[in-house]
Amino acid sequence: MRIDGKVVLVTGAGGGIGTELVQQLLQRGAAKVYAGARREVSWQDGRVVPLLLDVTDAGDIAAASALATDVDVLINNAGASGAPSLLTSDLEDIRSTYETNLFGPLALVRALAPSLAGRDGTAVVNVHSLLSWLTVPGSYAPTKTALWGLTNALRAELAGQSTRVVGAHFAYVDTPMTAGLDVDKSSPADIAGRILDALEADADEVFADQLTADMHALLPQLTTGAFAATAPFAPTAPGQQAPVAEDAQ
Repeated sequence: MRIDGKVVLVTGAGGGIGTELVQQLLQRGAAKVYAGARREVSWQDGRVVPLLLDVTDAGDIAAASALATDVDVLINNAGASGAPSLLTSDLEDIRSTYETNLFGPLALVRALAPSLAGRDGTAVVNVHSLLSWLTVPGSYAPTKTALWGLTNALRAELAGQSTRVVGAHFAYVDTPMTAGLDVDKSSPADIAGRILDALEADADEVFADQLTADMHALLPQLTTGAFAATAPFAPTAPGQQAPVAEDAQ
């Protein structure tokens, strides 16, 4: 797939990786980019169509799908860091993590699938995490594991309409969400570039940093609970949430 001339919808476009995705899509010749975010964002390129889009809001999703009937590629980038404990956090906070990280992407795919089916060379990109494969306290990692499974299932279902599904995995990225962490971080520009490289290369998955590629190689050894995360993945204090790398909405 060539991005040149394509129409793309990016969620979580208000900062970090999402902003880089929008900018690099334009650099690669995208004809139009719908930039979805929960707040108003100013863009300097006329090819960008700002969307007020909360992926947990059915009304926002309906409005976006009604407007963006020309989309060739959906990039589900928006995400939430989640509740710190599955046992003690408010259950509504845990549900909210699943709504943002799992059901929001699914709702967008369902809403846009008919439009994607009517176009040649279409794709969905879901942003996962290294924590799709690791066990850490809180609601974030389980939602990313679930999203990984959802991506694989959608790939099978959408194959019938020739819409490709790409899963993007990576670890820490230098965004405001990880500002207080003393760990190695990738730049948002590098991660966005590798995701788009994989899209253009017709890959099914992208492991956008070396740590993630190394961990993927170990997947045959992973069993339930066997790879409980250790520093820098685990919380640094009891009850503290494990840090995450992705841009929130």
